[in-house]
Amino acid sequence: MATTYKTPGVYVEEIPLLPPSVAEVETAIPAFIGYTQNITYNGASLQYNPVRIKSLKEYEQIFGFPENTVFITTGAAGVKINKSGTAFTLDTVLTDPYTTLKFRMYYCLQLYFANGGGPCYISSAGQTGSAVVPSEVDLGKALDAVQKEDEPTIILYTDAVNITDPTKYYGLFTSALTQAAFLQDRVVLIDPLIAAADKGKKAFADIATEFRGKIGVNNLSYGAAYYPWLQTSISYFLDETKQKVIAGSGVTTADIPNNSVLRDDKNTGTSIYHLNSDLYNTIKQQIDQFALILPPAAAIAGVYASVDNTRGVWKAPANLSLNMVAAPMVKIDDADQEDMNVTSTGKSVNAIRTFSGKGVLVWGARTLAGNDNEWRYISVRRFFNMVEESVKNSTQPFVFEPNDGNTWAKVRGMIANFLILQWRAGALQGAKPEDAFFVHVGLGETMTSLDILEGRLIVEVGMAVVRPAEFIILKFSHKMVQS
Repeated sequence: MATTYKTPGVYVEEIPLLPPSVAEVETAIPAFIGYTQNITYNGASLQYNPVRIKSLKEYEQIFGFPENTVFITTGAAGVKINKSGTAFTLDTVLTDPYTTLKFRMYYCLQLYFANGGGPCYISSAGQTGSAVVPSEVDLGKALDAVQKEDEPTIILYTDAVNITDPTKYYGLFTSALTQAAFLQDRVVLIDPLIAAADKGKKAFADIATEFRGKIGVNNLSYGAAYYPWLQTSISYFLDETKQKVIAGSGVTTADIPNNSVLRDDKNTGTSIYHLNSDLYNTIKQQIDQFALILPPAAAIAGVYASVDNTRGVWKAPANLSLNMVAAPMVKIDDADQEDMNVTSTGKSVNAIRTFSGKGVLVWGARTLAGNDNEWRYISVRRFFNMVEESVKNSTQPFVFEPNDGNTWAKVRGMIANFLILQWRAGALQGAKPEDAFFVHVGLGETMTSLDILEGRLIVEVGMAVVRPAEFIILKFSHKMVQS
């Protein structure tokens, strides 16, 4: 409606002609679900209240550190030392702390940030402690809390691997897949269950049937699984002021006083570091031989973030090396990967493999819907998630606008301009934009008169998303001599 002017003078009117634009949403914001040292911060509860962080330092300030690792020699309450002549030796070999590890949140974040991770959410399921046992109930509540956050685009569990019941364990992931399908803006990274006693070394053939049977058949395009677990270069968290050093045979209190600890700068009278630096270094060398074995999801989340930032969400996150990873716990060759990548169940599992001269590489880019031509690749699924969420957010201002040609033209132009940028970036196939995508909206095109009477503005968008060259076939033949 034109403004009614009553006072003589000069008036300026700005007429909007350009369509609004679509702002691309963030694509690699994981939500880590697990247990934390702190469940309150500045008087507010952290449990079941996801918090956005940007660095490991910020995590330490808010959520604290991992549980302290206590190293012991067999049958002792600490590191027991014997003495023969002037030489000190460990009484027996140190016990591998892996089997007692219950909480992995901090370590998973180390792996995530080392592989290119950025901002992420932490959803605490409870407080760590010796009496605490990771529970599918607590983790499920933390997952429900993530549903209320709009920004996360990746879901992964850090402490679910201590749930030994396969039904309960995979039930957490089916719940996460349900959430992802409902919101249509996130995917789930899945670690096939491996018992702690196996130290991540269990062959895929031994876990495949259980994994594929328990994960179900619903919402598979929103999930991706990776195998095997990884031998990392991350050390166990050790508070040296709490690490006991015990006198064994041939050792006097002059060598190792009662209640000695590995290092304590406030009390050098019982600090091995100050009493005998050579013995301190010997013990440290033995402790440092142990590095963490972790499930791969955290590293993969970092790879997703790195690829999204350097190339784009449409680029398959594969054929990329992993940082802070010494080796996969199981060596996989081409024959091993055949059933993982292509299977009659369709539930593909992406391999992590070692290649000579290249290191440890992610060697797969499929969703769990491995036999689905539409949603076979995780890059396609995540690109559609990004476009759908971006366009959804950008069309919010058109709610209650007149459902007429002017509005249709603005919406069509807004979405088309956004997709042209995606096409130019390499996300869409086609020699020209009209080959890469279409945007349809209008009476007789996507809507009927009844749709307009009932207030429905319907837009149809089609995209030819690029897909990875998963199999490169080189054909050679003999050529006959012709001259």
